[in-house]
Amino acid sequence: MSQVSKLVWRRDETPEELFDLLDTLGEEYPVVDGGRGLKLKFRRIEAEGTVSRVIRSTGEVLVEYNSVAAAARGVGSALAKLEGEETTPFKMLGIMLDVSRNMVMKVDHLKLWFRRLSLSGYNLVMLYTEDTYRLPGEPFFGYMRGAYSIDEIKELDAYAKKLGIELVGCIQTLGHLEQIIRWHGAYGKISDTAKVLMVDEPKTYELIDKMIAFWSEALDSRRIHIGMDETHDLGRGKFIDYHGFEAPFELFNRHLGKVNEICKKHGVAPLIWSDMYFRLSNPEQNYYDFTSPIPESVQKKIPKNVQLVYWDYYHEDAESYEKMIRRHRDIGFEPVMGSGIWTWTRMWYDHEKTRSTVIPCIEACRKMKVQELFFTMWGDDGAYCNYDSALAGLVYSADLAFGVKPDDTKTTAARFAATCGSSFQANITAGGIQATLTAGDKKYTVSPSMLIWDDPLMGIYFDECLRHDPEFDLKITDHYDEMLRKLLPHQDDKAAGDFEHIINALDLLIQKTEMRSALIDAYANDDRIALRQIAVSVIPSVIAAAQEFDASFRTQWLDCAKPFGLETIQIRNAGLIARLDETALRIREYLDGVVAEIDELEAQAEPCDIFNNPNWYHGVCSGTGIH
Repeated sequence: MSQVSKLVWRRDETPEELFDLLDTLGEEYPVVDGGRGLKLKFRRIEAEGTVSRVIRSTGEVLVEYNSVAAAARGVGSALAKLEGEETTPFKMLGIMLDVSRNMVMKVDHLKLWFRRLSLSGYNLVMLYTEDTYRLPGEPFFGYMRGAYSIDEIKELDAYAKKLGIELVGCIQTLGHLEQIIRWHGAYGKISDTAKVLMVDEPKTYELIDKMIAFWSEALDSRRIHIGMDETHDLGRGKFIDYHGFEAPFELFNRHLGKVNEICKKHGVAPLIWSDMYFRLSNPEQNYYDFTSPIPESVQKKIPKNVQLVYWDYYHEDAESYEKMIRRHRDIGFEPVMGSGIWTWTRMWYDHEKTRSTVIPCIEACRKMKVQELFFTMWGDDGAYCNYDSALAGLVYSADLAFGVKPDDTKTTAARFAATCGSSFQANITAGGIQATLTAGDKKYTVSPSMLIWDDPLMGIYFDECLRHDPEFDLKITDHYDEMLRKLLPHQDDKAAGDFEHIINALDLLIQKTEMRSALIDAYANDDRIALRQIAVSVIPSVIAAAQEFDASFRTQWLDCAKPFGLETIQIRNAGLIARLDETALRIREYLDGVVAEIDELEAQAEPCDIFNNPNWYHGVCSGTGIH
């Protein structure tokens, strides 16, 4: 942590409701009960919304608050040497962390996150667990996935409560269950498609009953998010073979009704992602279709006790959010807003993408008087993001929710340094690894993970970028060189993102891009001296960089996550190294006359205006769909 004054509170002068909060923060921060230091006092007030007011005077800091979360944010302000009044209209300000897409965060590391979240004023955390919790009597549920035990969840619940945070289960009860359906012997009977459960099958509801019972027992919260998003092929797999076609609206509502009754049985109130009600109203299944009506007959069958979560991390204008909020209200529901801190398909927290979507989202929510807001952090395609880097986005987004101006980075940087112990500006610089480049009057984004895992001989992603911009390789290496220069002074910083790993990634990106450029040019010109140099000298250097990248990835992963899932990324990195070896071998065979040409370099796509923009590993590692 950055150097801050010791904050001294006294038990006999402090409201009892804050004892657990302050004791828990004292495990890490200079917030102590008794002794010498800056006096920290508290006064509870009555106010609308969530209000945190910090008043500094000689030798003393007074925090006025109207909830435990507001008091915690006040302590964060005191640590950051900030003062003044902050307020948010959101009675719930939360996060949702994806712990289902490889990365399952360790219990102790989640506790560290909870402390940091509380100091920004968050009062709710959802853990998105598709199958990463251990269900009694279900040995393949979460098998080899690092699933949480009920004791671990209870431990987290108790710890979060001390910090004024409500821990809420966030699961799936219809789609996104491919991780269990893959165990066909155990779950084949309850599967409709590869990802969706079989509606109306009694064993489906036996399993869901176990799911709901687990979370009802594990957590004190009486809310549960039961998922049900993106079930695009609902009723179109085995269901249609057994029962014939039935309108997806009917299937969805009937299933929700049954799951809702299970929730009532276990005393929990459900939330669901709202997208399918809007998707099924139009043939393209476009969630953000602002015009297609949801049939009144369908609206009437939606259980009124279920909360609808409107999720949107894409729109960059407040008007779009306002329209969708109205659409939810038009069908009789007050939406919970799910925005996003961009971590998915990213190696590092993407501040620019987050900023462009969170600012208009919060603006619209304030205008429309939405009461509940949380920020998702997904892990699509392997959860290879350096998740601690996203703490910068969480501090920034909480500041926005509490009225800090979007461009007031000085205030955000002070809180981030005091509560997370790192440089906000360096974090934002590192986020530039997800680069935006310009070709003519058009902008395009370069994914560093796709550039790293792009097959070095086929160059599927590299060539895609060249079709966008013939000078892409020169621009991206120049951009990464500049980033490297700025980040090297932060190489040893691991407090909120591992800078050594991102530096290793930049080194690999520069070397691999330059190698691919040189290979294309040398092969096209049949420059045999250059080709031999690439095989003998350049590729071994790229392999060494890939090995460094793999080693630092392992370090940053195991610092915060259970080991399960690491193998997925290690296999990708090992595959890259093997293919680099193969590239060198193929060059030598070509030079030695063993082969007349290098087939992969001959098989480049013809010039065209079609851009596929692959953003997932399987789209760049091979020309096949097998991976």
